[in-house]
Amino acid sequence: MTDELPLVSIIIPVHPAKAEAKAAAASRKLDYPREKLEIIVVRSTDLSTYPSMKRNAAIRAAKGEIIYFLDDDSEPEPQNLRLGIPRFADPGVKMVGGPNVCPPDAPHIEQVFAVVMGSWLAFGPSRARYRPVGRLRASGEKELISCNLLARRDALLEAGGFDESMYPNEENALMEAVRNRGGTLLYDPQMIVYRRPRSNLSSFFRMLSFYGKGRAEQFRLHPGPESIINFAPPLFCLYLLLVWFLPWWGWLPLAAYGLAVLVQTAEAALRSNLWRALCAMPLLALTNILYGCGFWYGLFTRIKPPRTGPAPDIRLETVTA
Repeated sequence: MTDELPLVSIIIPVHPAKAEAKAAAASRKLDYPREKLEIIVVRSTDLSTYPSMKRNAAIRAAKGEIIYFLDDDSEPEPQNLRLGIPRFADPGVKMVGGPNVCPPDAPHIEQVFAVVMGSWLAFGPSRARYRPVGRLRASGEKELISCNLLARRDALLEAGGFDESMYPNEENALMEAVRNRGGTLLYDPQMIVYRRPRSNLSSFFRMLSFYGKGRAEQFRLHPGPESIINFAPPLFCLYLLLVWFLPWWGWLPLAAYGLAVLVQTAEAALRSNLWRALCAMPLLALTNILYGCGFWYGLFTRIKPPRTGPAPDIRLETVTA
């Protein structure tokens, strides 16, 4: 039976500020034959080297038929490969992924951020990236995330790999490219990795605006119908600026939004607990506003051109499984 299992290359890009990759140690605990695992840690001392460049270099060097992308702080559940690999028995399946979940022992503020990220009002369909939602299903870039993603190596190469001019949202563009080529992408809510959210309000707010900027840049470089829903937060920001000049009935959408915040808070209280839900309530609206402002900014940023000249300082380290 072991001979029938594909070789899996686990690719872990490491931030220059980190000496250790927690994901490398966690990968050794995966319930999968050791001889069928290749763990590649990708490093660079150059802060301008995007994760897309690191992942592309590792994809080209990988020996595995299946690639498993993890972030350096991802801690996958031991059964993830046993859950995901059988899905590739269908040749049409090109990617399989699941959520990255806040660990239960994380500090209170990180648990609050997790409540926000797992809510429909703040993150829409992308809430499935941050908590298990529903059942195994065909999905797309709104629900899958590169810190917990299995993919066929040949499908990645055929799609041209990650867009090296983008950060973030480079994985979203690649997922769409794979799906546009006829590939099936699956979301499995049981295929979980644990990752800590941002550790303080400042970094959480920067993340939200950064995500908005990345989505706008993705729309500019790879426009498609998937991005239409992401115009809701920037339009909401525009509405907040104009509502002061509208008659009384122009305030009705804002009242409806306030009601939606209350309903989402009640749902979060049932899903998590009341105290966390109440702490998350003001962050729901701030998430939409900061994401929307970041989106507006991203519509006018200068897109980084593809790198030319010498290759970036990228080092591939193969870690013993």
